[in-house]
Amino acid sequence: MTEEHFPFVREAIALSKSAVEHGNEPFGAVLVKNGEIILRAENSIYTLHDPTNHAETNLVRLAVAKYEADFLKDCTLYTSTEPCVMCAGAIYWSNIGRMVYACSEKRLAQITGGGGFDLPCEEVFAHGLGHQVEVIGPILEEEAAPIHLAYWKR
Repeated sequence: MTEEHFPFVREAIALSKSAVEHGNEPFGAVLVKNGEIILRAENSIYTLHDPTNHAETNLVRLAVAKYEADFLKDCTLYTSTEPCVMCAGAIYWSNIGRMVYACSEKRLAQITGGGGFDLPCEEVFAHGLGHQVEVIGPILEEEAAPIHLAYWKR
């Protein structure tokens, strides 16, 4: 069941590595429709000097500029790490119908020592009154976590 998601999660993980190579934090995301990647984004908080430029919010900005809400409801956002509260809100408001993540926010907090919100994205989505966002994850967490370990422990 989850194996169908592996290539897209791995692409998001690859984008998290790219983000680090570009001088940002290790987060990446892709948008998929009908088994095809239609958009890619990575974290750019340092290079663009904007703390809201998380991979998921960057992807949502690209998606809503290019596609209508009805189109996005049948898309899946894949991300290297479980979205924070801000990103979960952006995903919800964009009308993206499904989100799949690799590294959980709990695992990220263990690696970084905390500092963010202790609020899983499923809880954020559960409070939405307009539509549901299906959540799958963590999957391939053992592939996503080492990137964070290398970045946050340096």
